[in-house]
Amino acid sequence: MRYDLVIFDNDGVLVDSEPLSNTILSGYLTELGHPTSYEDSLRDYMGAAVHRVHDLVFERSGQRLPADFDDVLHARVFAAFERELQPVDGAIELLEKLSAEGVPYCLASSGSHERIRVGHRRTGLDKWFDDDRIFSAQDVGRGKPAPDLFLYAAERMGVAPGRCVVVEDSPLGVRAAVAAGMDVYGFTAMTPAERLVGAELVGDLRELADLLV
Repeated sequence: MRYDLVIFDNDGVLVDSEPLSNTILSGYLTELGHPTSYEDSLRDYMGAAVHRVHDLVFERSGQRLPADFDDVLHARVFAAFERELQPVDGAIELLEKLSAEGVPYCLASSGSHERIRVGHRRTGLDKWFDDDRIFSAQDVGRGKPAPDLFLYAAERMGVAPGRCVVVEDSPLGVRAAVAAGMDVYGFTAMTPAERLVGAELVGDLRELADLLV
């Protein structure tokens, strides 16, 4: 076994949530007077915790987002998840292979615990992730690109950072994994390869089984 722990990002790696959530986020920001295209949202916020949205909007406009911004955004995203969310192609097969081979794995996501659970119930991925395998940016002081979340997940799973590998699809996540001293596979389904600097690239989750076992 090449690694003692596989750490998955969630959005865009296990659940196909990025198109839904970034469509909703860009539309909501535009509605609030901060014109944002879908492409802008992917570039600026993909893989980030929601506090990054607040920080960038204030930095660029000098205006604060409404106090209920997070609640409204999450309600809209969760409703879309319940209607439309699907697992990423190949995710279930990969998890089945890792489980069968006894490869330890967990999840470290910028999303909230509630967001993760809503998505997993909808897609059936809750079968593969009990509470002890799920870590959120809510659990640490700083989200990606800081390494804190990945280091926290490794500590809780009892594995040294150098024995971990991360599967990420966002530049912020790749930066966090590299900063944590972990190897990282960059999943290129939605992200141009040139933006995943520092990662070994993979375009299909099914390819990962042979690389991780």
